[in-house]
Amino acid sequence: MASSSAYNSPCAACKFLRRKCMPGCIFAPYFPPEEPQKFANVHKIFGASNVTKLLNELLPHQREDAVNSLAYEAEARVRDPVYGCVGAISYLQRQVQRLQKELDSANADLLRFAYNELPQVTLPPVPPTITTIQQMVPSQRQYGGRFGNFEGTGFYRQSATTFSFPYALPWTDISSGGEGGIGGEGGGNL
Repeated sequence: MASSSAYNSPCAACKFLRRKCMPGCIFAPYFPPEEPQKFANVHKIFGASNVTKLLNELLPHQREDAVNSLAYEAEARVRDPVYGCVGAISYLQRQVQRLQKELDSANADLLRFAYNELPQVTLPPVPPTITTIQQMVPSQRQYGGRFGNFEGTGFYRQSATTFSFPYALPWTDISSGGEGGIGGEGGGNL
């Protein structure tokens, strides 16, 4: 009767807990007999009953990843009781940030060198553009003074005396004595 020694030997968890390893043992697939320290660390940090509850709550295809994560965290906690795996993660994040800065610096140097290698091209002169409102609004001279003088006043009229009409207004009639009726002397504002 030839039997495999791996089949008869208990898993690392059952061996550590000094119990008989049953055929349906939940620890057997994840804690092989040749890795006793893996289960010893997990048991020391998390406890066997907590690991059993966790593995029973997970789906079978998720259990291996959970055991690997627990084993990594337990080993890190044994090596560094204060920070555990957080210390390793922080160290790796600082290293990634340092390498990212070096990469950014190298890319900047590469762009600078590539830019210096390009031939310098002279651009044609920019055509002049309309910059003042006097160039956009027609002047009084273009329309014979019919629409008034818009230069320098924008869209607002200041008073009737600065705005010329093609006919005389009754309140600005200079021939009747100059005082005007409604707006007083010199006319009123529109």
